[in-house]
Amino acid sequence: MTLLSVVVGVLVLTYVAFPHRGEDVPGAPWLGQAMRRGIERLPARETDEEPLLRRR
Repeated sequence: MTLLSVVVGVLVLTYVAFPHRGEDVPGAPWLGQAMRRGIERLPARETDEEPLLRRR
């Protein structure tokens, strides 16, 4: 379980450091592309729902 937590943490840090900012991951551009595709497939929260969520 600890290893899984470390791997997920490294992937999140890698995404925030590179693909989220529009840059390729050095040494592994395929990883950045895979992360972008995965994020694009996730459902996004609509911006018009944001005020409703703040009221809760």
